Amino acid sequence: MVGASIQAAPAASAVGGNGATVPFVEQEAESAAHNGTKIGPDYTQASLASEASNRQAVTLDGGGEYVEFTLTRPANSIVLRYSVPDGSQGTIGVYLNGGKVNNLPVTSKYSWLNTGWIPGQKIHHFFDESRLLLGRDLQTGDRVKVQLDGGISNITVDLADFEQVAGPSTRPANSLSITDYGATPNNGSDDAEAIWQTVLAARSQGREVWIPAGTFEVNRPLAIDQVTIRGAGMWHSVLHSNNPFNNGGQVQGNIRLHDFAVVGEITERNDGQADNAYHGPLGTNSVISGLWMQHLKVGVWTMSGTTTNAVIENNRFLDLTADGLNFNGRVSDSVVRNNFLRNTGDDALAMWSLRGADVRCRFENNTIVQPNLANGIAIYGGQDITVRGNRILDTNALGSGIAISNQAFIYDGTFSPLAGTTTVADNTLIRTGAMNPNWNHPMSAIRIDSYDTEITSPVTVTGNLFQDSPYSAIQVVDGGGQGRQVRNLRVDNNRVDGVGTVVVQIETTGVGDFSNLVATRVGTAGSYNCPYPAGRPPFTINAGAGNSGWDTQWTDCGSWPPVNGGTPPTDGNLARGRATSSTGYVQVYQPSNAVDGDPNTYWESTNHAFPQSITVDLGQPRSVSRLVLKLPAHWGARTQTIAVEGSTGGAYTTLKSSAQYNFSPNTTVTFPASNQRYVRLTVTANTGWPAGQVSEFEVYSS
Repeated sequence: MVGASIQAAPAASAVGGNGATVPFVEQEAESAAHNGTKIGPDYTQASLASEASNRQAVTLDGGGEYVEFTLTRPANSIVLRYSVPDGSQGTIGVYLNGGKVNNLPVTSKYSWLNTGWIPGQKIHHFFDESRLLLGRDLQTGDRVKVQLDGGISNITVDLADFEQVAGPSTRPANSLSITDYGATPNNGSDDAEAIWQTVLAARSQGREVWIPAGTFEVNRPLAIDQVTIRGAGMWHSVLHSNNPFNNGGQVQGNIRLHDFAVVGEITERNDGQADNAYHGPLGTNSVISGLWMQHLKVGVWTMSGTTTNAVIENNRFLDLTADGLNFNGRVSDSVVRNNFLRNTGDDALAMWSLRGADVRCRFENNTIVQPNLANGIAIYGGQDITVRGNRILDTNALGSGIAISNQAFIYDGTFSPLAGTTTVADNTLIRTGAMNPNWNHPMSAIRIDSYDTEITSPVTVTGNLFQDSPYSAIQVVDGGGQGRQVRNLRVDNNRVDGVGTVVVQIETTGVGDFSNLVATRVGTAGSYNCPYPAGRPPFTINAGAGNSGWDTQWTDCGSWPPVNGGTPPTDGNLARGRATSSTGYVQVYQPSNAVDGDPNTYWESTNHAFPQSITVDLGQPRSVSRLVLKLPAHWGARTQTIAVEGSTGGAYTTLKSSAQYNFSPNTTVTFPASNQRYVRLTVTANTGWPAGQVSEFEVYSS
């Protein structure tokens, strides 16, 4: 496929996972226009910037200071993630294209948590979120500004989500409305009994329960089974409740919860109370879909019975004081997929096999941002568990991006350690891992932990992408400090792009196979292999083919590898790891190969079909002025005719007219700086092969 000679296809490149598909565009405050003070990046526990997305935010502390976002696609709503000083509340002005349209309430009520019984915690959970329907449809290029107008003296803006929210759904024909049984929206009275009577009637008549638009108070939990409860949409139908649904024992199942919000008033974490949107078992064939869960302890916690074939999908878990979701034992053949989770106070997604194993369950294609105490995803025991296709960003104290662990927490003899095959595949982990103040050393982006019980069943870690890990990428440890072994570990086809210390951090004994682990921008050394307690034999690394970039070892087991430069170095390439698309490709030569950091993997377009294009999505508008385009170093030189276009979300404009570029093997394209979210190459000729070919599509601001 390289023109001069035919070569065998290389091993598939690790590209990680894209996470959830969401209907909103997220814009970082530090990348928007502002006249405030940028804070961060900072990875220090209990610092404000450490809990911000991208570890950066903008502080506004003077009248008239603002952050202004430019829309990259139509929207009629805003979700603002912010932090205000403890004990304060007020408003921030919202402006559209320069004119003020509303005030957005902001408060510290749900923030600044102190969970003193958790060892190593500090005051945390600094940020919160407020949402607002703007009352008009905005277009690409419109400007939304949040500004200090005297409603509050100080606010730190992290980001804003912009979404085109559909109007309220219409009532299904086969439904009973809670308003027909006495529920009244927006008046502050308790609607629990009216909802309960609707549930009973709907079950007896084989109908659904309908929650129309409005806010309804639910002041006591309802035990539900074999019923569908549907709302007019997560932006429109709201149950104001700390725990609307609670099943304290086994249910049959077929519980269907769709398209409404559960918004609570939880301001402190109390592990003795079920302050959860849904609490208890789900029985068989239940679905929770399209829910907005905010200001609770936990979104969904299953326990006290069995759950089988459950589907938890398309939900948003926001601003919770503990987990987003926890499968707390006896859950089988269930999937949690395409959910968005941000600002949880404990593990964002967890399986905890207490009082029975979780079996054949899957966490797939979820996006997790800023779990500010504990892990992005945590698997505590269980059989044949899969963690695949997730995107996890900015974990904080006491946590990894993904933890695979045999930690029981409760020692009553009912914990089920890992069994079968545990699969961790095709995930993307960005700035994950954190310093553990209890250990006084770091936790990695992915942690394999034989805490309480040896890990002897297979654990496979394959196809994952690690980006800008503040410390290390992969850790093998006994968190209990007893040197319990980890065996049957297979690490294959993973890519590490930036670590602060080492790529592989091993602190216990055992054996594992490592192959096709490719690392770049390594901080201090390739590996650390120092079992604890001292005197135990080192972990055996069976190094297979395809490893590169981590062959050096930190040999001083009396000290920890220092962070090289404080945080992982960055090279300024805005395209690395970003989403890509193309007009076509052949065999395994997909467009994502062009942004994976590996010059030996490449995109090759459909053959004999010029013109062909490849497009990279930078995630938000960024200033761009230079491209570096690469081909594998061992290929022969060739000339490709390429035009460069850009877009902020609408029509494309020409950044560089079509011209011939000599690849031997790299070439550089420059043009006047402009803000672009999407950058597109269109190839119309190639002297080396009848297709467009790029192994690295690098985009720089200067």
